[in-house]
This record gives sequence, C-alpha cells and structure tokens, in this order.
Amino acid sequence: MKAIIVDDEKHVREAIKLLVRWSDFGIDQVLEAQDGLDAVRQIEEHRPQLIFTDMMMPVKSGMELMEWLQSQYPSGKTIVISGHDEFELVRHAVQYGGVDYILKPIDHEQLAAAVEKAVSAIRREESERHLQQARNIEMNQLKPVYWDKILSNLLTEPKLYSQHAKALDAEFGLGPSVKECRIAILSLDTMSLSFKDRFMADYELLFFSLTNICNELLSARASGGPRQGIAYRYWNSDSEAILLLYGGLDQTQALLERIREGIRDTVRNCFDTGVSRVHPFPEGLTAAYLEARQVLRRRNLLIREKRTLIAGPAAATASSRQLSFTDYAEPIRLSVQSGSEEQIRRAVAAWFADVRKLDYIDMEQLEHWWHEYNVVRSRWLAELFEGDGVRGEEEHSAPFVVPLDEEGFLSLDRWEQQLVRSLSELSRLLLSHQRQDSNVIFEIAKFIQNHYHQDITLQEIANHFYLSREYISRKFKQEFHVNLSDYISGIRIDKAKLLLLNPNLRITQIAAMVGYDDEKYFSKVFKKTVGVSPNEYRKVNQP
Repeated sequence: MKAIIVDDEKHVREAIKLLVRWSDFGIDQVLEAQDGLDAVRQIEEHRPQLIFTDMMMPVKSGMELMEWLQSQYPSGKTIVISGHDEFELVRHAVQYGGVDYILKPIDHEQLAAAVEKAVSAIRREESERHLQQARNIEMNQLKPVYWDKILSNLLTEPKLYSQHAKALDAEFGLGPSVKECRIAILSLDTMSLSFKDRFMADYELLFFSLTNICNELLSARASGGPRQGIAYRYWNSDSEAILLLYGGLDQTQALLERIREGIRDTVRNCFDTGVSRVHPFPEGLTAAYLEARQVLRRRNLLIREKRTLIAGPAAATASSRQLSFTDYAEPIRLSVQSGSEEQIRRAVAAWFADVRKLDYIDMEQLEHWWHEYNVVRSRWLAELFEGDGVRGEEEHSAPFVVPLDEEGFLSLDRWEQQLVRSLSELSRLLLSHQRQDSNVIFEIAKFIQNHYHQDITLQEIANHFYLSREYISRKFKQEFHVNLSDYISGIRIDKAKLLLLNPNLRITQIAAMVGYDDEKYFSKVFKKTVGVSPNEYRKVNQP
C-alpha cells in the first residue's frame, strides 16, 4: 500500500512520517508533495491509496486538491492535517470525502486512529471489489472449470462416467451411443520462449484460448454433422490440454491438421501432439491417455519440427540409453573441487560432446540423465560438505524442465550453460564453506552456540580468542549482519521456544536453562523478540 503526504512545510511532512508506524498498516511506500499541483502529478503516477493533506498551500490548495480527488481519484482516502479550525474548511473536508480532520500540532493517538480508520475503509472497499470480481469471474468460468474437472477425472477413473452420462450427453453428445474414443494430448512443455513469456502472467488464458479454438473446430457446426470431440484443460498436469475424440475417428489425422492450422493462425504457434489408437469408451480412457502420453515422451526432441505423433510400434531408442552421465561424473566432481570455472566448462563439454553425437533423445532419456545428475550431486554434497548441507537444493528436487531455445526446441547449448552455472555455484559454495571453517568469526559463533546458557560477555569472548572487543564486534556485525548481543539473545530465545513446548518445565527453570537469572527480564526479552509472553507462547503452541 502507498501513501502521500502533501504539505508545504517540510517539518510537518517529516513529523507525519515519524509519527505513523507505517508497517503496522501495510504501507511500504510514503511519497511527499509540497503543494496540491505536485500532489496531483504524483497521485496520477503512483496511485497512492492514502492521502494526507494540508488545507492552506500555495499553487494549489488542499481544498482544490480534495475537489480534484473526488472527481478524478475517488478511491483514495484523505486525512486533512491543518493548522486552521474554521468551520468552512472542516465542512469542505467532510463534503469532499475526508476521513478525518486533524489540527496541528499533531496528536499521535488521533493520527493513528485516523490512519486506522482510513486503512480499514480502504481494505473493506478493496475486499468488496475483489469479492465482486471473483463473483463475476466465477459466473463466467464456473461451467467450463466444472466440465474440465469432470473430464479430467474420467481419465483416471472411467467408472465415474455413469454418474455424469446424462449431463455429458446433453452438453456434448457424449452419450451411450459413443462406443469408441481416442485421446490426443496437446503438449505445452516445448512452447517457444516468446509464446511462454506472452502468457506467463496468465496461464489460465492460454488454456482458455487453446481449448476454445479446438472446441470450435470439434463442434457440430464445424464438422457439418455430430460433434467430433471435446477439448479441455487436464487438471492433473500443468502442460497438457486434452482432446477427447469420439466422432469421425477414421479421419483423426485430417481433423488434427485442421486444429493445428487453427491454433497456428490464431496464436501464431504450434505444439507437439500425441495421439492414442482407438480404445473402447469409457473403459479405455486411461489406457488411451497413457498411450498418447507415452508417444509424446518418446518423441525425438532433436527433430526441429512440431509434429502430430500417432501411437504405433515403439521406436528404437537404444543408442541414447547406452550413454550414462555417471560415467562422466568423476572428472566433473574434480573440476568442482578445483574452484576453476574453466575446468568445470571443460569437464561438462566432454559430456556434451558425446551427447551431441546422438541421433535420438527423448523426454525419458533427459529425465534419466537428470536423475543420474541429482544422485551424484547428492553424493558430492555429502562428501564435500561433510553432512553440513548447502543452500539452494530445492531446484534439484524439482521435475526436469526441458532446456529450450527461442523457438521451443531442445537446446543442448542452453542445457550445457545451465549445468556449468549450477556446478560453478556449487564450487563457489564449497570454497565459501572452506573459508568459513578457518574463519575465527565463525569459530566465535560456534563458541556462542555451545555456551549460550552461560553468562558470556564480549570481554570473555575476546579473552578466549585473544582478540580485541572492538575487532570482534565489527567483524561479527559484518559477517552476520547483527550485533553479537542480539545474536546471543536470538539463540537463547530459539532454545527457550523449544523448551516451552515441555509443559513440565516452569518459566523460571527455562529462563535459567537459557542463561537468564532473572525470570522477569527473560520474559521481557522474550516478548520483545517473539511478540508474546512465554506463557502466551506456550498456550498457543501446546500440542
């Protein structure tokens, strides 16, 4: 949330900035303007929700500003802060939507109450707007989403069809007369990067657009006869749109070509499509889906063409299966330990030199290599960091994402660059870890962690490590971005929170166990740090 303070006196603006606890109200940006004209310019540019304004200012007064706000920016909430208490000024503020009228010198409590009132009104109106928008969206999207979920569930549980047969027949002509079907999967995992960026902020719109195009071409109007199928978003996957085909199955190839042309003409992009053979409906839906998906997973990603692949005899892919990442792992590990990015590049290049000799790479092979890489990387972490762990491991537990070029085709060059970056970061972390082991400041941190329950002082630490107090204070703040005393308090409070989970320990005992002789002082520090007293924390967190 944003706010703007409009006053021709700088010291008044500074006073308001100091008196309001902005973070308590969710306000993270406070603008300033020295008159009403400057305020109009900034309000038009930044759209602050909360406006503080004086009434008597040069160039454009607060009265004129409020008139402008009511006509041009009625959603903003205005608090008047004025040195004048004339009736006409107060009446004008009320007439033009002022939330409150506060006289100078400013009373802190009155100002806080006015801000609370204004922010509550802003949030209430915003909530009402969101609720209305949600209702409108729900009205427009509820029906398609409902059918998407029903049809998605049928792929995993075909027996559910009997529960919805009558409604499916009425809506799509998918009744008891339908005995056979095919599943086609429109794969979005190799979209061109420009197309992906275009829809990144609204993936729902992408699925809505694609399924609309497909359903238009599958409709009875397009076929000149019965409806030929249904297109919908598959809710069990983030990258698949499903075409359930049940009409004119002998003409599937021609139908999918028309759909392909329709998508290309409308969104200027093409997608790989995997198509099953004909299966019985509804009991064959799961098998049809898995078959279409397998066709996609086994397509040769080295072919630079978006294709429609129909299930048939499995293609041989043995040549790529003979190449294992594990066989190249040791030189790569040594390059990471060397700390040289050039050595890392050379080791990775040796692996990719053989990958580029392959004439067939599919999704299954990529995922197998990704799994091999993660296995050896985990082993390296255990060996190199001796079980201490390392940051940033989330990305390596995620599913493999195909490295694509701008047109949406597999890019071995980009994959090689990504791998070099990942290993270089690992190498940097290793070097940093090694430096930390020999850094006296980290030794001091370990000393504190082991003696937090004792009455340790900065002088005792300085004596123990034969360093000056000033040096320790300065270096500790540089390394950990916190004062040494706050660091000790933080450890003590963290330990206290764990001990509070034990209902058999008294607060006095816990205070002593974490280094506080005075229970009242411990409670004061705990509340200041955590926001609640030890007893309150215990009540909230008791299992």
